[in-house]
Amino acid sequence: MVSRMAAVPALLVHTRTTDYRHDSIPAGIAALRALGGFDVVATEDPAAFEERLDRYAAVVFLSTSGEVLTPAGRDRLAAYVEAGGGFAGVHAAACTEYDWPYYGDLLGARFDRHPALQPGRAVVEDHDHPATRHLPPVWHFTDEWYDFRTSPRGRVRVLLSADESSYDGGGMGDDHPLAWCHEQGQGRVFYTALGHTAGAYDDPDFRAHLHGGITWAAAR
Repeated sequence: MVSRMAAVPALLVHTRTTDYRHDSIPAGIAALRALGGFDVVATEDPAAFEERLDRYAAVVFLSTSGEVLTPAGRDRLAAYVEAGGGFAGVHAAACTEYDWPYYGDLLGARFDRHPALQPGRAVVEDHDHPATRHLPPVWHFTDEWYDFRTSPRGRVRVLLSADESSYDGGGMGDDHPLAWCHEQGQGRVFYTALGHTAGAYDDPDFRAHLHGGITWAAAR
């Protein structure tokens, strides 16, 4: 009898920037490759979205910024998610595709501003999710603590929120989601605002946070 190994699911990791570029992008790609369980295809080429996307278990926007897709690529990505493809956004993915209304609905919220990089506390709101079940109730982390133009609460399942009393410069008040998930059409979407520094991608808890969120999004 000849045994056949199941193909490893693939991730398309997009890291194109047309605005601010994070120095942590290479560390983020390396961390995703080190997680295991996925064949990571990293690209800066928007033409990759004009080809078949259904070969990928999920698409990941890793600290993208500005307008990063062509009109045809936008159509392909939307059709892919609506038909059951997974999508995950990390950190500056919320600073992306401001001119495409669908993307704002897909991600859940758009970046507004952030205070200085500093330590703070993230509060786990939902422990019954693979992105957060490994975390303590209060997670001490160092990041930029993104503010969003509006809170996505009510439209998404909030997993983590920021405790603005734990750092300086927060602008959203008591309702400050940081990580969430939701369904879009037949697809699944996960987003985390964390991941500014290269050091974050060496943190075991943050790696598990990414792995859990992406794995959830990739599960059809």
